[in-house]
Amino acid sequence: MTNYIIRRLLLVPVLLFGITLIIFGMLQFLGPVERSALYVKDFPKNDKQIQSVIRHYGLDKPFYQQYWIWLNGVIDPVTGERSGGILHGDFGYSRSQSQPVANLITNRFPNTLDLALWTVFPMLSVGIWLGVQAAVHQNGVIDQAARIFSIVGTSFPVFVFGLLILMFFYAELGWFPPGKNSNWVTQEIMQGNFHQYTKLLTIDALLNGRLDILWDALRHMVLPILTLSYITWATFVRVTRSSMLETLRMDYVVTARAKGLKEKDVINKHARPNAMLTIATMAGMSVVGLLGGVVITETVFNYPGIGSAAAEAAQQLDVVTTLGFAIFNGLILIVANLIVDVLYGVIDPRVRLD
Repeated sequence: MTNYIIRRLLLVPVLLFGITLIIFGMLQFLGPVERSALYVKDFPKNDKQIQSVIRHYGLDKPFYQQYWIWLNGVIDPVTGERSGGILHGDFGYSRSQSQPVANLITNRFPNTLDLALWTVFPMLSVGIWLGVQAAVHQNGVIDQAARIFSIVGTSFPVFVFGLLILMFFYAELGWFPPGKNSNWVTQEIMQGNFHQYTKLLTIDALLNGRLDILWDALRHMVLPILTLSYITWATFVRVTRSSMLETLRMDYVVTARAKGLKEKDVINKHARPNAMLTIATMAGMSVVGLLGGVVITETVFNYPGIGSAAAEAAQQLDVVTTLGFAIFNGLILIVANLIVDVLYGVIDPRVRLD
């Protein structure tokens, strides 16, 4: 197991190199003049300034030299200051958010992570449990209800479902408002009455002993969590049911039943663990989607996470911010794939990773 993890970690730089190379290659569809605007905070006002930016960042040089400058940045020979360079955490300046892209990711990602932490458990547990029950009670009432639930869920557009529950639970009942928190919570934070240890609002509320702020944050998360979970439940039910039905027909399950084992033990100790390999991959990709920022859900509920920031950047043709999010999501995907592969060995001892 350890050797496998080390091998995979050694592949991370290679994969990141491939991702950055592809992303930078897409920039080559823009001319040097258009690309010059991506490296500076204020758009050059005349041809002289444009040519100065082009020379400074080597935009008229061969591809490999431009790529190296994009990775490592440029050091001013007079001041010795470095400008640019994604390896040094400089992803450029976001015009759509009026701040460096690195700061934007740092500020928005904790919000998305906070939402993801509260979404993962209901998203995975309910979908997998319902899929297992549908397979165990094949063609029964639970199975038929699960099928209908799955069909409706997979055919329901995310933004439609989000808008419907927003209109009912907020506009009609006033229970669960959109956004991240109420105005009074923002004032508490700005006045210094609330210490931000992790920048995760719910976690920091617990650490500060502020259950009122925790409740307010959770009220704002209920509808996004319900939207993300419902759409994912439909897919998990279908996949889990199919995987469980296939596993229940295996010889070792039939043998376990023939030995007189309780049906509960057959399901929980023999069938379900072996059906989880397919689910593990799907669960990993679902979590990646959450951490990368769910664009539609965050936009519908005005939740200030990575997804809504990416949507705003795309709407305003903010190429720098969009590329920064692409690199960040690529890193998350690589790490998630590593974790999923390791989980294979934990879930199924037959999978050898050494």
